[in-house]
Amino acid sequence: MEIVRREMEKKVYLETYGCQMNVYDSELVLSILGKEGYSQVGKAEDADLILVNTCSIRANAEQRVMGRLGYFKSLKKKDGHIVVGVLGCMAERLKEKLLEHPAVDLVAGPDSYRDLPKLISALSEGGSRINTILSHTETYADISPARMNDGGVSGFISIMRGCNNICSYCIVPYVRGSERSSDAGSVVREARRMFEKGYREVNLLGQNVDSYIWEDNATGSKVDFADLLEMVAGVDPKLRVRFSTSHPKDISDKLIYAMAAHPNICKHIHLPVQSGSDAVLERMNRHYTREKYLERIAKIREVMPGCGITTDVIVGFCGETEEDFQETLSLFREVGYDWAFMFAYSQRPNTKAARHFKDDVPPEEKERRLQAIIDLQSELSLESNRKCIGKTFEVLVEGPSKRSKAELTGRTSQNRVCVFPAEGRKAGDYVDVMVETCTPATLIGKILNLK
Repeated sequence: MEIVRREMEKKVYLETYGCQMNVYDSELVLSILGKEGYSQVGKAEDADLILVNTCSIRANAEQRVMGRLGYFKSLKKKDGHIVVGVLGCMAERLKEKLLEHPAVDLVAGPDSYRDLPKLISALSEGGSRINTILSHTETYADISPARMNDGGVSGFISIMRGCNNICSYCIVPYVRGSERSSDAGSVVREARRMFEKGYREVNLLGQNVDSYIWEDNATGSKVDFADLLEMVAGVDPKLRVRFSTSHPKDISDKLIYAMAAHPNICKHIHLPVQSGSDAVLERMNRHYTREKYLERIAKIREVMPGCGITTDVIVGFCGETEEDFQETLSLFREVGYDWAFMFAYSQRPNTKAARHFKDDVPPEEKERRLQAIIDLQSELSLESNRKCIGKTFEVLVEGPSKRSKAELTGRTSQNRVCVFPAEGRKAGDYVDVMVETCTPATLIGKILNLK
């Protein structure tokens, strides 16, 4: 089908699903297309180029995308000039199959965004409509993202791409390729640019940030993640630095001490456990035991008392018994997480688990276990937040709260959400907030006039 581009319009609508990395990738795409004359619009109905940046971690994420493609098909019926493209992990997983969908004109994997202008141009000439080649070197380090919340307070910087940890349940290595780290200098320069634009927080992203390693070819010197974290923290004391995600088998004492040494490195670690059972962890190919995980937790709390600790967990993985599940519940109680992302196992095609293990926990049992751990974590989150009552925290103001413009919301260094009366303060300000009460998800307090 011949696609005629309306050169005078060049309006792009980009819809993003999935993780923070996908948000960052969407900003890269907008930067690349911006140099080609595209401007972003807020509604698909106003665009002549519609892009969907997709996620394949769970089946329901893909189902949502397919539903949206059905809607975009209806838009194309009204206006045959509209071009629709699928980007990201789902594009990498399904490849040519997506091109069979009547709405889809082009498909681009996570490492082929530089080729988007070429793919778009090729549509009118009958050229290639797909590029899903994974790269061993692409990091997009030389591209400054077009920030979708320009003028915002917090933003992301990708420090590495891909993953070498072949967890048996995970599709990421198959759709994002192997690990490669960005130039440390480019990361620091981007953090400085963001600070100069008014950002007061950067979040360094990687599938496993602890594996970050960059070697300066000129000097032969190596920069690991702890080194990079300190370099970014050195941009300015008023720039907060966060990161995600750490891997329990790799998080080092060096990193923990680096965090403790710098006030502007946030005292929060997201440390996915996935299961409290050694038998399940082995089937998951996680390369640590319950004991080793708890050793890392103990070290974090020894060096940084009060550090916020959150996690990911999967219930109902292949072969998980009731005893295995109870071990996960007991680990949650022992650690006392501040918050957790909790999921029922969703088998992903072509993963090691899909090839070698039977998905044998019934759906209704998965749901029961998921609800049980959600209920437990709600209790733990409330207990954790209650310990903050009467204490004062430095909070970076992010903007108005959802309930009232008279209130502001922001986060503590420990990544706790805090709501408080505005009292003339604005996004980007640092304020000291004394906590007066709380819910499982939120601290509620008032500003102390200390700043």
